[in-house]
Amino acid sequence: MTVAASFEIEYLQYLGPDGKLVRDLPEGLQDPKALVPLFKQMLFVRTFDSKAIKLQRTGKLGTYAASLGHEAAHVGIGAAMKPEDVFAPSYREYGAQFMRGVKPREVLLYWGGDERGNDFEGPKNDYPWCVPISTQCLMAAGAALSFKLRGQDRVAVACCGDGGSSKTDFYAALNSAGAYKSPLVLCVINNGWAISVPRHAQTGAETLAQKGLAGGLHCLQLDGNDLIAVLEGMRRATERARNGEGGTVIEMMTYRLHDHTTADDASRYRDEAEVKDGWTREPMTRLRTYLTEAGVWSEDEEKAWIADCEARVDEEINAYLNTPVQPVEAMFDHLYADPPADLLAQRQEAIEREGRA
Repeated sequence: MTVAASFEIEYLQYLGPDGKLVRDLPEGLQDPKALVPLFKQMLFVRTFDSKAIKLQRTGKLGTYAASLGHEAAHVGIGAAMKPEDVFAPSYREYGAQFMRGVKPREVLLYWGGDERGNDFEGPKNDYPWCVPISTQCLMAAGAALSFKLRGQDRVAVACCGDGGSSKTDFYAALNSAGAYKSPLVLCVINNGWAISVPRHAQTGAETLAQKGLAGGLHCLQLDGNDLIAVLEGMRRATERARNGEGGTVIEMMTYRLHDHTTADDASRYRDEAEVKDGWTREPMTRLRTYLTEAGVWSEDEEKAWIADCEARVDEEINAYLNTPVQPVEAMFDHLYADPPADLLAQRQEAIEREGRA
């Protein structure tokens, strides 16, 4: 048989579920102290996530997409990016966004139904949250192409889920990046479920990473619960992009420990035993064990830090709750520079229905 082409998908893992190293550490990540600030950020994200869910359960927040179990993947993505890069998130990568300057109060504002939460005070060039699945991949692909055409040393990064990698938007984005050899990094956060659809029912591909091969992109699969693997995978991908070597698809293997959103009940389609197994592989425990055994972290430090996180999150929650609600006409005021007559009539009707006219 004559072989036209053959491929391999490399898998990266450094820190096993038990917190023990399974291979030599990559250069630049050999000092455990360097991981402490990122572990603290992961703890902050989990604290925020827990309080946001409680806000929703008490009617003070709309539907919320939890990030429980994704902390290593999200924080690692944000840590690997430069301020001038562009991030196109889906709707749960808070860890990456916090690293890039998005405020927790902005996340709450958005899930509270106020689009002003999408007008980030920090990363002004980043894209807003994107609920339509994988359309953000195309946005990032366009940004990446513009960076190449302008000769800018910038990288565009987009995230989608395992289900999102089955969308035509994802394929069009990677095909564009391959054709133009543009600096795009597509991160597929494979948490096993596309809402209620399991991974095995979504695609016949052996890995999701290999989908990038069709577009000529570099492909990599890694343990998304291992912060070290995420950092190293992102370093490789962003360096390739900056060196003009083209884009990368990174599949980050993790698990969704919470329901898809607070509007979902995963117990209807997911076995309890599977979730329990997911908790044995989650990112916080393994990194905590590694840092503690290395002598750079302790239980007392963690208790003090969590108390600080809770206070900071409470401050953000209060800022969100105390944000004045916009008048009803605000939904009309930012659509057109010169609004059409029918829209102006609807605006006036909305004001009258509020009894303010």
